[in-house]
Amino acid sequence: MSATIHRTVSVRDIPPDHRRGAAIRVLLGPKTVGSTSGFMGVAVLAPGEAIAEHYHPYSEEFLYVVRGTLTVDLDDEPVVVGAEQGVLVPIKVRHRLRNHGDEPVQAVFHLGPLAPRPDLGHVDTETAEQAAEFTARHA
Repeated sequence: MSATIHRTVSVRDIPPDHRRGAAIRVLLGPKTVGSTSGFMGVAVLAPGEAIAEHYHPYSEEFLYVVRGTLTVDLDDEPVVVGAEQGVLVPIKVRHRLRNHGDEPVQAVFHLGPLAPRPDLGHVDTETAEQAAEFTARHA
């Protein structure tokens, strides 16, 4: 029988990644805890911020809004997700996350299964700048 190693990871342990337009932190994933079936993290979007549109060719994404109200564009259809609500983003569905409110949005995400290689797990369909422009036009 193999021993299981447990590791607790704090949001403060992970520097934010802003490449897609808001603060994204992968807390539990292959790089942080050696997970093999998926990964989980937190996104924080300030008022007016967005996470650029993208899709996952191999993974479903589960989004749960802890606080604030998030607009999730699913293949160009806006879906409003409030605090204590969740939404499933199916495999290959383009999605963008937007905060139109006046308070920060905090959302937890989980993706699974993992792609065969990390570089195959995420396909960007717009830049962070394009997402910001889209968000400003649709405020």
